[in-house]
Amino acid sequence: MKSDVVFNALHGPFGEDGTIQGILEYLQIPYTHSGVLASALAMDKSRAKTVAAAAGVPVASSIVMDRFAIVGEHPMKPPYVVKPVREGSSFGVVIVKEDQAHPPQIVTSAEWRYGDEVLVERYIYGRELTCGVMDGKVLGVTEIVPLGHSFYDYDAKYAKGGSKHVLPAEISPNLYQKIQTLSLRAHEAIGCRGVSRSDFRFDDRFSEEGELVWLEINTQPGMTPTSLVPEMAAHAGYSFGEFLRWMVEDASCLR
Repeated sequence: MKSDVVFNALHGPFGEDGTIQGILEYLQIPYTHSGVLASALAMDKSRAKTVAAAAGVPVASSIVMDRFAIVGEHPMKPPYVVKPVREGSSFGVVIVKEDQAHPPQIVTSAEWRYGDEVLVERYIYGRELTCGVMDGKVLGVTEIVPLGHSFYDYDAKYAKGGSKHVLPAEISPNLYQKIQTLSLRAHEAIGCRGVSRSDFRFDDRFSEEGELVWLEINTQPGMTPTSLVPEMAAHAGYSFGEFLRWMVEDASCLR
């Protein structure tokens, strides 16, 4: 029996990278969230940054490398971040601090299971801010404050009490609006559909204006009790049921 619609709540490779989307296109079953191209593009952090930057979204300097080339010398001046090019939920993210003498050994070890291509990116200090886009309209901006974690890692995302969400974020009106504008711009440039969420870092150590940097876009944001986008939708006046109903009714092929 053919399904009427698929609500895609999968994360990471296969579920979020255009693979399952392609299968559903072949089967002609309508599905939620972004289509094949946008899903594949957003999952590739380096290419997504290239497209976003071309649309005027500020990104951190970075290079793509074979992980086995990160030996002996730092690939860039610390602090920097090493992350898999195609992963989600902060899997494999390694932060290299300023006083670290050598590159991270975990990246070249047999324990590494996130592929041989990695993104080495300048580390951005500051506050973690995120903003959702729904139906081509921006939602509120949330500040994420990890509790007991050095950054917004897997446990901070999904464990109860792993982080505190401040919605609306306590930032200047100009910055709030700028994040909303850039989130919509990234959503449209990458070709997302349904719901997306863009993540930013804001470094205000040296001036009030600070430096705002876009990190990545999530084409299938979490739908758990600790997730961000359902909170944003609630803040915009949608109950969880209404939010899910809209996503199902928005489902289609050729997205």
